[in-house]
Amino acid sequence: MLKLGILKTGRPPKACISEFGTYPDMFIRLLGPEAFDYRVFAVDEGELPESPQACDAYLITGASAGVYDPLPWIARAEDFLRAAKGQAALVGVCFGHQLMAQAFGGKVIKSPKGWGLGEQEYAVRLREPWMDGAAAIRLPGSHQDQVVELPPGAEVWAANDFTPMGALAWRDQPAISLQLHPEFEPAYAVSLIEHRREGPYTQEQADRAIASYRGPDDRARVGGWIRNFLGQAT
Repeated sequence: MLKLGILKTGRPPKACISEFGTYPDMFIRLLGPEAFDYRVFAVDEGELPESPQACDAYLITGASAGVYDPLPWIARAEDFLRAAKGQAALVGVCFGHQLMAQAFGGKVIKSPKGWGLGEQEYAVRLREPWMDGAAAIRLPGSHQDQVVELPPGAEVWAANDFTPMGALAWRDQPAISLQLHPEFEPAYAVSLIEHRREGPYTQEQADRAIASYRGPDDRARVGGWIRNFLGQAT
């Protein structure tokens, strides 16, 4: 069975963990508890795998930190990703998407556009072998930072006007990343917003984002895409 290392780079608000679990818990539910042999590494607490070969693939989670923050664990995580290039498949989500982009030569900033909050729709720009025929995906979003310069070897496979580099696929290694959050169940996404009213979100931003969760989303579809990618890449 494929060994999937989850590189934990952040955690939900403490008040949410008892009901929804940690970010690794959310990814394990999304991908399926029996789909992979999971290993969790608390990267934000200084823990990294002993070598890139410790697992067949790695998934980098979301975080409240910015990849440009001068935190020692971020630099060490980038070094690990560069060492893992071509040695293990990589999947990055939100902060993980940004960390991969920065580690491999792209640029990430706090966007002057502000928050991408609530359900977001991305058009599928490239048809990858691990996808089905969907023309667009709709998923939870919660980000202020954005990738603004592509790393060498990467192409955009899904995006919208607000986030033009919203999902990347690398051609020089088995790696994909996505700004949105397929692991966020709508109830968790709403709870997260409620915990952030009046800081950092305004009441208007929070209300608008919560209203966006009334419709269907593509969490299950994109979870299947990640499983397919990992199965084909390793």
